[in-house]
Amino acid sequence: MANCKPIATPVDTKSKPSSSDGALLTDATTYRSIAGALQYLTISRPDIAYAVQQVCLHMHAPRDVHQAMLKRILWYIKGTLRMGIQLRAALSPTITVYSDADWAGCPDTRCSMSVFCVFLGDSLISWSSKRQTTVSQSSAEAEYRAIANAVAECSLL
Repeated sequence: MANCKPIATPVDTKSKPSSSDGALLTDATTYRSIAGALQYLTISRPDIAYAVQQVCLHMHAPRDVHQAMLKRILWYIKGTLRMGIQLRAALSPTITVYSDADWAGCPDTRCSMSVFCVFLGDSLISWSSKRQTTVSQSSAEAEYRAIANAVAECSLL
């Protein structure tokens, strides 16, 4: 992948593939190895956290469409090698939190995604991207759960 063409986004904006789309990979060892390594990279690269989480949902039985998602993340990383978290001294120690939810975003379970990021001044200090444990009946309920997760994180901080 050293000579691959870089792209601007780690995730395709089209619909998410389910766990039954595409053909099963004959050997999933490389897929699992790269996906696991990308999980460690999310420590310093929160911009790929959602994309890596989507890839890791299919580690038990990866398919060719999931491998294409994995390659897209690698193409994105190729173009953004100089990106990462920068911590700066803040003039005022204010905590700012952003949260969002993707209502019924998983095509298999219809569970929503909760995402939040916490800033201390201008520095990102905490973030999360994970599937909600229960199915929300509305987008407002999914957003409420995402906000609840973000508030719980702020309480810990």
